[in-house]
Amino acid sequence: MATAPRLLYIHGFLSSPASFKARQVEAWLARHRPEMDFQCPHLSPYPADTARQLSALIPDDAPLYLMGSSLGGFWATWMAEQYQSPAVLVNPAVAPWQFMPDYLEVDLKGYHTDDTYRLTAHHVDEFRCYDVNPPSRPENLWLLVQTGDETLDYRQAVDKYAGARQTVEPGGDHGFQAFERYIPDALAFLESR
Repeated sequence: MATAPRLLYIHGFLSSPASFKARQVEAWLARHRPEMDFQCPHLSPYPADTARQLSALIPDDAPLYLMGSSLGGFWATWMAEQYQSPAVLVNPAVAPWQFMPDYLEVDLKGYHTDDTYRLTAHHVDEFRCYDVNPPSRPENLWLLVQTGDETLDYRQAVDKYAGARQTVEPGGDHGFQAFERYIPDALAFLESR
C-alpha cells in the first residue's frame, strides 16, 4: 500500500510550527485532505542543523510537496533542488546572508518559544552553501510575493525565480495578507507536478 503524500511546511527564521500560515495549512488539510501527511518541524536557525533536520523528513515511498515562507522559502528551494520536488514559496528569502549580519553575536529568541540562539559569522557563511541560483527546474516552483513586504525586497525573488509561476500582489506585507485563499490552488499546483 502506498504511503500518503507528505506536505512539508518550512517556517521562517526564528519562527516555529506555531506560525500563522503553518497553522492555516494544517487546518485546511485536516478539513479537506486528511489523508495527507502534514509535517512542520521546529527548525534550528543554524544552517547545517536545518539541512540535516529537513533531509531526515524525506519519505521513502511517497510524493514530497514543499511549502516555505521567508527563510523557509530559501530552504524549500534547496529541498526542491535536492529531491526534485515541487514547492510553493511565500515571500521567500533569496540571499539570507545579506540580512543575517544584523543578527550576529546577539542573543536571539524564537517568536513562539523561549529558545535562544546566537549566530556567528560562520553560520552566515554556511547559508551560501545551500543557495540554489538559478533553480534548475523553475517550472516546479510557484512564487507568491506581496510588494508591501517590509522585511525582504520582493524584486529579488521575482528575478531569482524567473521562469517559475509567479503571483506578485501589490501591497500586503511580509506575512502575506490573506494567504489562506491560495491554499487550495497551492495544493493543486504541487500535485500537478
